[in-house]
Amino acid sequence: MEGTLTTTEKINVDNSEQFIQLFGIREENMSLFHEELGVDIYAHGGEVTLTGDPQKVALAKLTLETLRGIILHGDVVDRTRIRYAIELAAEGKADRIGEIMRDVIAITFKGRQVKCKTLGQKQYVDAIKKNTCAFAVGPAGTGKTYLAIAMAVVALKNKEVERIILTRPAVEAGEKLGFLPGDLAQKVDPYLRPLYDALNEMLGVEAYQRLLERGAVEVAPLAYMRGRTLNDAFIILDEAQNTTSEQMKMFLTRMGMGSKMVITGDVTQIDLPAGKKSGLVEALEVLKGIDDIGIVTLTHRDVVRHELVQAIVRAYERHARQAADRPRSRP
Repeated sequence: MEGTLTTTEKINVDNSEQFIQLFGIREENMSLFHEELGVDIYAHGGEVTLTGDPQKVALAKLTLETLRGIILHGDVVDRTRIRYAIELAAEGKADRIGEIMRDVIAITFKGRQVKCKTLGQKQYVDAIKKNTCAFAVGPAGTGKTYLAIAMAVVALKNKEVERIILTRPAVEAGEKLGFLPGDLAQKVDPYLRPLYDALNEMLGVEAYQRLLERGAVEVAPLAYMRGRTLNDAFIILDEAQNTTSEQMKMFLTRMGMGSKMVITGDVTQIDLPAGKKSGLVEALEVLKGIDDIGIVTLTHRDVVRHELVQAIVRAYERHARQAADRPRSRP
């Protein structure tokens, strides 16, 4: 019986900071290449040795070189990005990592560059740029809200719009507003807090407050949109899976001249009462194929939070598929 063909490749990573970003302080990231590609990887000084199947070694080498290019470009590489780079390389798309990293979407108040981190995110940003109305559907941690707000702030600064309007339906995990203390503004504040946080990061607290006072930024529950026509605005509807059909239609028909809309949501996290169809689910069916409406679906591969979030999302997706495949017992 013939032995398995193996090959060895070497890469020099002389820069200690690069080495730590690629492999971790205790070289813990090396296990990823073994787990994902079946390649053995060892380091001695600045020399890294890859051993294994020739095709997989070539893939690992290409991935490492691509990741080094990202680091040289001034970006941070973590375990999530390493996993994603390996997946893309395995699909023959390693060159697209650099493509993602080139475009700076926005600069935060503290000077941090906001960039897409996955192909799905780039597709989402492109959909916002190209269409008057864009839908983004996907799990938590995929950057749906944050990227939309970054794009809105850029549009406002470039005077493409006169104001930003952020809204959410005040429905969360079975809780009711009446049980919360305070007046209406205080009751809805917890539902809108993620939007405030993203705006503060993009603009800084003082600039955000100034824009709020002169009406250039508005953060309000969805009910406040009824009866209005929203001209020259960048309008974001967040957590849209919790809209009813009537609310979604009401929102979509608020669009005025010179405006852009972005609707985000996660159809696996619907908190509406039993029997109520999500307005987001219906809109995705009704509006499919209409010109100037972009629909992007993000997946666990686009999760850019801690890698454990990816694992959690995958586990829930797997559980949902198994439940759907399970034969239903007769009553």
